[in-house]
Amino acid sequence: MREKRIPAMVPLEPLDAAGIQIPYYFRCPISLELMQDPVTVCTGQTYDRSSIEAWVATGNITCPVTRVPLADFSLIPNHTLRRLIQEWCVSNRSFGVERIPTPKQPADPSLIRSLLNQATSVSNPVHNRIAALRRLRGFARDSEKNRSLIATLNARDALVSVLFNSDEFESSELKHESLALLAIFPPSDAVCTSIASDPDRVGYLVSLLFHPSSIDVRVNSAALIESVIAGTKSADLRSFICTSDEIYVGVISILTNPIPSPRALKIGVKTLFALCLSKQHRHKAVSAGAVNALITRLTELDKCDCERALATVELLCRIPQGCSAFGAHALTVPLLVKTILKISDRATEYAAGALLALASTSEKLQREAVNAGVLTQLLLLVQSDCTERAKRKAQMLLKLLRDSWPDDSIGNYSDDFNCSDVVPF
Repeated sequence: MREKRIPAMVPLEPLDAAGIQIPYYFRCPISLELMQDPVTVCTGQTYDRSSIEAWVATGNITCPVTRVPLADFSLIPNHTLRRLIQEWCVSNRSFGVERIPTPKQPADPSLIRSLLNQATSVSNPVHNRIAALRRLRGFARDSEKNRSLIATLNARDALVSVLFNSDEFESSELKHESLALLAIFPPSDAVCTSIASDPDRVGYLVSLLFHPSSIDVRVNSAALIESVIAGTKSADLRSFICTSDEIYVGVISILTNPIPSPRALKIGVKTLFALCLSKQHRHKAVSAGAVNALITRLTELDKCDCERALATVELLCRIPQGCSAFGAHALTVPLLVKTILKISDRATEYAAGALLALASTSEKLQREAVNAGVLTQLLLLVQSDCTERAKRKAQMLLKLLRDSWPDDSIGNYSDDFNCSDVVPF
């Protein structure tokens, strides 16, 4: 194969994979990395799709190699080069080189538009409409670019109209497919407000939280409920959504499902947090079993979800029912103490805030916290680079716990930290 000359403006550094050099014509001229999805622009030059898309997205209108203005921005997949790269990867498998996957091509806008029309046309047979929605969902899962394309074609409004169609003969499967897509494409703020202000629509979403045979329907309903709460600007409407006792039971049942998926846990925690932002209804979450659900699942969550779960714990500890329920759970205090300085600054702040609320209500909980090793954690916390809010909570908690410190350690702790010097929270 004849070698192509790369302009001097692109520094070509030796790139090795597991001790072997990657052929330069397999590397993207922009990133200098092995191309995963080679595409050719109108000038005949080939780039990795992600690199050239980023180049154009930043406002560049010329070919990076030739500097010739791009007459159009079409990207043609270079299947031949991609296959050669894959063959090279396979032939070097013994050196630890992994075969690049065959990329899925971006959806054609005309096809997406046609599928949306098929899905929303009431004259179209139901099974065809369902098939169109499933194809749309498949495209949405393939890539962020596909999701962006679907969103720009006014898909949200069309899906909302299908989901909340009042025709009693409308297929439930059709509605569920629409719901699954809406979980990917949350409706606009205006649509969220229209849903929140309609008791029938809210009631329908709550009923789907109890779907007898599909956990996916339940999770998707929770996802849409969270989106509606987040997208509704009116505090009264948000409070109205949170009024229903059943909504808490339904969301918490997702968290207590025997074998929840990571997505179910993520959406369950996110929706419960959104519900608990409404202070006047937090007691309903406690009554529905939020305390046991949060404590039981806390160690199974990833960083972001754990932060949100701890924020929910702190919110619930601000009401008497919540404090009482968390205080009665044997694992609450040890888990909160263990969380400090272990996950993130935010998690530490929320855990310290919850411990402060709990310790303020009971000497028994103060002793539990001390026995769990909270003093060392708090002293490390006030000397760390965490948030000022977390430090203030730690200072207040140290002062509160002073009477519970072990007698043989009071002197040592007092030397390290002056508990009289507390900044009010």
